[in-house]
Amino acid sequence: MQHKSKLPHVGTTIFSVMSGLAKTHDAINLSQGFPDFGSDQKLIDLVSKAMNSGYNQYAPMAGSLELRKAISKKMEALYNSSYHPEHEITVTAGATQAISTIITTFINKNDEVVIFKPAYDSYEPGIKLNGGIPIAVQLQAPDFSIDWEEVKQKVNNQTKMIIINTPHNPSGMVFSKADLLELHEITRGTDIIVLSDEVYEHMIYDGKEHQSACLFPDLKSRSFVVASFCKTFHNTGWRIGYCCAPKELMKLFMQVHQFSVFCVHHPTQKGIADYMQEPKHYMGLSEFYQNKRDLFLSLIEHSRFSFKPSSGTYFQVLDYSNITQEYDLDYAKRLTVESGLASIPLSVFNENNLDNKVLRFCFAKKDETLKKAAEILNSI
Repeated sequence: MQHKSKLPHVGTTIFSVMSGLAKTHDAINLSQGFPDFGSDQKLIDLVSKAMNSGYNQYAPMAGSLELRKAISKKMEALYNSSYHPEHEITVTAGATQAISTIITTFINKNDEVVIFKPAYDSYEPGIKLNGGIPIAVQLQAPDFSIDWEEVKQKVNNQTKMIIINTPHNPSGMVFSKADLLELHEITRGTDIIVLSDEVYEHMIYDGKEHQSACLFPDLKSRSFVVASFCKTFHNTGWRIGYCCAPKELMKLFMQVHQFSVFCVHHPTQKGIADYMQEPKHYMGLSEFYQNKRDLFLSLIEHSRFSFKPSSGTYFQVLDYSNITQEYDLDYAKRLTVESGLASIPLSVFNENNLDNKVLRFCFAKKDETLKKAAEILNSI
């Protein structure tokens, strides 16, 4: 028997490749985006309490109402933007499931979806699996700025969706208010769905403010805002996130969601709902991670790597062009094998594998891990 792949050009993700290489060579792993420190014990205790209190059967399909109310309260407090907890918020099995379900809900054969590259690697396969056509707009290094004139030229009556990601993974760039206003103008008066991936919303530095799609009423009316508890609360293995959207869009989303996962781990939802009653548990993240970013960059200030401090996420891009002109994937592998430090090459996320001689490093690590990594970078 012969079976054709729906994704014939897709191999193992770069995250698995680099993390596997790090494990094989006992390297410090600053490649995949996960902390090497634990979650708050209070949150773990709350989830354990929920299990022991009987929250072990199916949650409601859209998620625990208690958690949805906590999300609604947070969106109102942070963005002055209301989402009805019963009709406009859904708890998902991580942000990636939300993204996949949104794409599956709205994208049909030959629909075009604009994505900004370097792009998180789940977007394009999800589009192709549903018969859609990814339309790439390359961000402009070294600042990873957006050429909005190019976006306007690529939007047409075949455009069904635009996917944005702010703060942006892998670059660490943060969309400005001007960027969101450009997006608003491009989509105004159209049926284009905006998928706004905002999983790093609480990790923004140097006084910048997160510009959520829900801050702009007309944009909000056509947008899904996607967020992640995994990233926010340092527990990437829990796979729990959520999305918010107007009632008429969420109703269509739920038709697909109910047959993909139906519902998400109930005791975790209860524990997070209780934990969110204290906003300090997410409001202090920017300061927490900016301190780590600043420590990491201060330690490598005199290395041969050059950089612009990350504006958001827990990733820092380093330019190695003063060291070698190797292809970034080759250099990332050599850095792992020979020097014992794993990173992520950005070319794998770019249009036509554009190589800007930069690598992405995760600074969501213990201070001692960052110090050891800095010693390696300084020795090169």
